[in-house]
Order: sequence, then structure tokens, then C-alpha cells
Amino acid sequence: MIAYDAIVAAQSRIAPYVQHTLLEDAPGLGPQISLKLENTQRTHSFKVRGALNAILSLGPTAGIVTASSGNHAQGVAYAAAIAGIPAKILMPPHTPRRKIAGVERYGAEAILFGSGYDDAENEALRLAHELGYTFVSAYNDPQVIAGAGTIGLEITAQCPEVARVLVCVSGGGLISGIATAIKHLRPATEVIGVGAESSPALYNAFYGLNLPHQAETLAEALSGDIESGSITIPITRALVDRIVLVSESAIASAMRWMIAEQGWLVEGGGAVGVGAVLSGQIALDDRPTVIVISGGNADLATFQRVVSV
Repeated sequence: MIAYDAIVAAQSRIAPYVQHTLLEDAPGLGPQISLKLENTQRTHSFKVRGALNAILSLGPTAGIVTASSGNHAQGVAYAAAIAGIPAKILMPPHTPRRKIAGVERYGAEAILFGSGYDDAENEALRLAHELGYTFVSAYNDPQVIAGAGTIGLEITAQCPEVARVLVCVSGGGLISGIATAIKHLRPATEVIGVGAESSPALYNAFYGLNLPHQAETLAEALSGDIESGSITIPITRALVDRIVLVSESAIASAMRWMIAEQGWLVEGGGAVGVGAVLSGQIALDDRPTVIVISGGNADLATFQRVVSV
């Protein structure tokens, strides 16, 4: 488990470099629903919080290696630039060009490798061992989780009456951190994970299932399996109330809804919580609800394909 005090310490550590993101009403979804807009964060994703906390907590290191489908990659590149540490980022070939450019903008080396996230992660681990660099996991790292948990602190401060929080899930780092903070401060608040049907790894671990993965998805940020022994699995089982999955059509609808109704360009992985509400996976009621919009790094070509449907 992650200590609540570690999240409080993370909030102080990363404060000079991150935004307190807006909590915006979403009346089109319901009278008591708000969106936590992490797409407005530095690097346009929540991932910068965990990357900063992990890297700023490190002792001396020759360099950083990580694997990411894009958002963690940009967060690590930004944090490594602040810390003055070289970074190599392993990314799947299907990573949107916008995310690759974000890594390069901060001076890190973007390396496209393998056929998917799992290949990139395995190569990153091998490279870290070979070079003597520090591997910073996108999710299976207590400091990354604590950094992500700072979103939970902000939610409870911005919406003290919050009764339900919807969080996108992949490896489980984001929901592990948010659930740790929320359940400490508001134990009765329901924390619900929302994943893509294409990437059911955490859903499988949570419910003891073996649903298959799909390579093609609008939610590439949620792609990949979970490494054996990940600390996110016991944390999620202990603190998360339930997890649901949404279809590709629901993700596309959520992306269209976000631009049409809220005026935000949001990537597929960042929109799954909205997709769960629009598709009826999460039933509407009168409880104050916060949906975490985790990122906004959508390629123009992907967005054009979605809106043309």
C-alpha cells in the first residue's frame, strides 16, 4: 500500500512544476457531474505528476529509461530535463506523432521498438540493466503512484462533497494513487475504474478473468499488460469499488462529446470515463461525481477519423 503521507509529500515536491487543474461542470452529463481536466496539465496529461515525483526523489543516477505509449514518456522527458538527467524513452511504433514530438521537445531520446507496449517495456528493462540506468515504470512504482495521488487531494479540496470518482485504468497507477487519497479523506466515496475493452489487463486482475487484448484501439494510452507482481493490483483490489469496460464506439462518442459539448480535444484513453456515462455503463443519479479526464494528446488524424463517423 501507498502511505497517504507520501502523497502529501509528493504534492509539495512537484508543486513548482505542475498545475492545479480545473474542475469543470459538465451539465450535459448530469447536474452533479464535474470533469477533472488533466488534459490541461503540463504535457497535457496527468502522467507528469508521477514522473516528476519519481525522478525528483531519485538519488544519483547515470540516466533514466522508461517505456510508454506516450503520456508517461513526455512526463519523464520533462522531469529528466528539470533534473538534468539523460533519458531514453522506449515507445511502441503506433505511438501518436504528437507524443513522440513531445518527448523530443524536452531533449529525451525517443526509441520506437517492437509491435506494442509490452515489447517496448521489456526492451526498456533490458536497456536499463545494460546501461546502468534507472527504470521508471509508468505505473508500478510507489513514487509514481504517489504523484498521481495528488489529483485525489485536489479533487477533495475542490469538491468536498464528492461521492463518486471515475478514473481511467490501464496499469493502475493513476487509480491506485487517487483511491489512496480519496479513501483516506472521504472513505465513503465510491472509486470506479473505467478501462477500454481493448485493454482489459486490470479488469482481468480485479475480477479473475482472462479477456483478450486487442491491438487496434482509440485508447492507445491504456494499451498493454501489467507486469507480474505490480503493486497496483493489491492496491486496486483493496481500495477500488469496481471496474467497468467501454467499447471503441463508446470511446469515439466520448471524444466527439467532449469537443462538441465541453470544447476540449481529449484523447481516447482520457475520455473513457465520459464514455462510461454516455453508454450507460455508469448509471446516472444525484450524487456529486467527478470524472478524471486524464489526457489530451490526440493526433489530428485520429480526431478527424473519429469526428467523421
